[in-house]
Amino acid sequence: MKPPKRRFFSKTTLSFFFFFFIYDRMVFWSFTTTSKVVIILLSLLSLLQPLTSIRLGLVRLPLPDLPSFREAPAFRNGEGCGSSEADRINVAMTLDVNYLRGTMAAVLSMLQHSTCPENLAFYFLSAHESPELFTSIKSTFPYLNMTIYRFESNRVRGKISKSIRQALDQPLNYARIYLADTIPENVKRVIYLDSDLVVVDDIAKLWGVDMEGKIVAAPEYCHANFTLYFTDQFWRDPVLSKTFKGRNPCYFNTGVMVMDVEKWRKEKYTEKVEEWMAVQKQRKRIYHLGSLPPFLLVLAGNIKAVDHRWNQHGLGGDNLEGKCRSLHPGPISLLHWSGKGKPWLRLDSRKPCIVDHLWAPYDLYRSSRHFFEE
Repeated sequence: MKPPKRRFFSKTTLSFFFFFFIYDRMVFWSFTTTSKVVIILLSLLSLLQPLTSIRLGLVRLPLPDLPSFREAPAFRNGEGCGSSEADRINVAMTLDVNYLRGTMAAVLSMLQHSTCPENLAFYFLSAHESPELFTSIKSTFPYLNMTIYRFESNRVRGKISKSIRQALDQPLNYARIYLADTIPENVKRVIYLDSDLVVVDDIAKLWGVDMEGKIVAAPEYCHANFTLYFTDQFWRDPVLSKTFKGRNPCYFNTGVMVMDVEKWRKEKYTEKVEEWMAVQKQRKRIYHLGSLPPFLLVLAGNIKAVDHRWNQHGLGGDNLEGKCRSLHPGPISLLHWSGKGKPWLRLDSRKPCIVDHLWAPYDLYRSSRHFFEE
């Protein structure tokens, strides 16, 4: 019995190539000689790709090459550390390729300063289903207790309105709103942290804050001009301007929060934040920043205030220029490069701010070469 002939191309594939060839010839001769040469080269390169890469419809783009990191040392619990469920400290962060270097530094800083580092459990939210991300973190922190969850960007994409900086418009920047719905239901409480920070104290101290029945605990900044976080249209509206009636609203940074995610779920706070996003998107422009203002509209004036040492924020400068800023007076437990300027970018450009040198010792990037100005 003769073996069946192997078919390298299906009829559908041959029809597709034939149609493309005819169309290509019609368009090809309308180009200049230089353009033709470029097209021929690109066509030859495309032949080197496997046929399985051809897809009709949605094409899933691969992740860019991930940076390489050094392996962090193993951090072990000290004496007196428990090992039960009650001793676990839950930390949630987002995973973004552009901020991965910052995430690695943040994780290292927490482990390094923790009395019970093995009790830290990390929940990462990523917009990509990428084994490379998991491998990158696991190879850097082989002993890390962590799980990566897929954040569906489509859930929020149509609800985002343009802000003053493009980085604030990314769907993953809104993942904290959906955190309670993404991580397992048995997780009752979590510390949410941005990726542009380092912790220089034991994170257990922040974890142990008494929430006093509040949904969120975070440092408040009541000296800031709260009205500036919303537009004149908001304050002139006779209904919207009464939003904070009965509250003493203060600014708080959503990059450092202790969240009662169990209560968040029960009282449907995701929907409450989304309602304000809908006002911004569909009715009138009431704020200019990204995911912060809807948080303030729902929670400002009704959170548990935490010591300012837990968010020395603004080290990235303002949202437009990213100019250098100095440290605020007082004790420091957490350094936060909120704003446009990120320490790894400024260090690599050889134009670092003084505060960026405080981030550098936690950088695990293999090719990092930090040049300190005299």
